Amino acid sequence: MDQLLIKSLKTLVGEKNVFDSFEDCFCYTYDASFSKIDKKNTPGIIVFPETTEQVSAVMKFAYEHKITVIPRGAGSNVSGGTLSLPECIIMVLTKMNKILEIDRENLLAVVETGVKTGQLQQEVEKIGLFYPPDPASLAFATIGGNVAESAGGPRGVKYGTTKDYVLGLEIVLPTGEIINTGGRVIKNVTGYNLTQLFTGSEGTLGIITKVVLKLVPKPEAKKTMLAIFNKIETAGQAVSGIIAQGIIPTTIELLDDVYIKNIEEYAHVGFPLDAEAVLLIEVDGDEELLEKQVRKIEKVCKEIGAREVRIAQNEQEADELWTARRAAFASCARLKPTIIGEDATVPRSEIPAMIKRIREIAARYNVLIAVVGHAGDGNLHATFLCDEIDKEEMSRVEKAIDETFYAALELKGTLSGEHGIGRAKAPFIKQQIGEDGYRVMKKIKLALDPENLLNPGVMFGE
Repeated sequence: MDQLLIKSLKTLVGEKNVFDSFEDCFCYTYDASFSKIDKKNTPGIIVFPETTEQVSAVMKFAYEHKITVIPRGAGSNVSGGTLSLPECIIMVLTKMNKILEIDRENLLAVVETGVKTGQLQQEVEKIGLFYPPDPASLAFATIGGNVAESAGGPRGVKYGTTKDYVLGLEIVLPTGEIINTGGRVIKNVTGYNLTQLFTGSEGTLGIITKVVLKLVPKPEAKKTMLAIFNKIETAGQAVSGIIAQGIIPTTIELLDDVYIKNIEEYAHVGFPLDAEAVLLIEVDGDEELLEKQVRKIEKVCKEIGAREVRIAQNEQEADELWTARRAAFASCARLKPTIIGEDATVPRSEIPAMIKRIREIAARYNVLIAVVGHAGDGNLHATFLCDEIDKEEMSRVEKAIDETFYAALELKGTLSGEHGIGRAKAPFIKQQIGEDGYRVMKKIKLALDPENLLNPGVMFGE
C-alpha cells in the first residue's frame, strides 16, 4: 500500500494501532475456514480501531480512496467470511472489548463488538442472569462476529440463536455514517427492522461497533444425559420423538461412531465404542421439574430404540461430557490432517433422511464423512476428513460437499444453520433463495455499499 495512505491511516487510529509489514499482513490472509493461503491476497494494512469514531474515520477514508475493507473479529469464521483480498484494509475490532453495561432490571447488556462471548456469559452469570447463545468458539469468538454471522450453538434448540437476543446495534456504514438500530425494549416496530437486517449480514452492509443484547434469568438447575444407540438412524428418530412429546431440551447433540471413537480415545469419558451413535441431551429449569423431564426423555429414547440411557450424577460428570463434546473436531484431527465442517440444516423430522443421504454420499465418493450436530434444531455438521495435499481425494471431497448442500435443500433445509455463507458457499446461494431473492439482496447491498468496498465476494461471490 502507498506510504502516504499508510501515514494517513496512522493519523486516524494511532501509530500503535497500525501494522503494515509483510509478515504482519500475511498473518491475516486466512481465517478458520478451509481456504488455501495465497500470498497474492496479502492485505495492504491492518488497523485496530479503539472507538466507533475511529471506525467511521477509516471507512470514510477507504470510501474516498476506493479501498476494500474486511472487518474481522477473532478470525474464527469457518465459511471464508473474513478472508483478505489484495491490498485491502483489514479492520480488526478486538480492541473494542468493553462490557459497557449489564442492566439487571431490564434484562439486557450493552457491549462493544470485540467482547468475547464466553467473557460476557461469565459476567452476567455472576449476578444470576444468562446469555444463552453458545457457539463452540465462545472462548475466543467475539460478540460482533457472532452477530455478523448470527451464530448458534448447542442451546439453540430451546433458546434460539444470536439473532433472538439482539435488541439494538450501533453500526458504521460503508460510507462512514454511524447509525443506531433497535433499542433497549423488547417491543419495537418503528420502521424497517434494520437490526435483523444487519444481524447475519456477514460484514457486507456495515461494521458493528456496539450491541444491545437481551438476557434471561439463569436457570435454577440442569441435568445431562447420554442416550446410546446401535443405529444412527434410530438416534435421529429419537430427536423428533422427544420434541413430539412436547419436551424442549436445552440441547440435543448427536455424535456418530467416528466421533464417539475419537472423543473416547482423546477424553476417556466412557463413550461406548461399539455404538453407532449417541445423543447428548441436557434439560434445564426448575429443579423440581427436571427429574420428570429426564424420565420422559429416557422413556422416549428407550421406546424408539436406545439400548441405554445414562444420567450424569453430578456437575463434574456433566462437565466432562460437555468438554468432550466441545473437543469433537479436535479429536478427529488424528484421522486426517484436513477437517472441513459444514453446517447444512434440515427440519428435525428430516434428520434420519439427511443422515442416510450423507452416508450414501460418503460411499459414492469414497470419502470419510463423520456426523456431529445440534440435532435438536436440525443442524447437522457433516465433517469431511481428508488431506488437502491429495488432489485426487480433494476432487472427490468437493463433489461430496456439493451433493450434501443439494441434499439439504431437497429436504427443505438450508445451506447454513450458523456458520454463514461467506465466500465458501456463495456459489450455492441462488439454489436456495432463487434469482429474484438474490436480486433483492444485491440491491440492498449496493444501496448501502454502492462501491462494493465492504467485504466484497461474501455471499455474492463477486
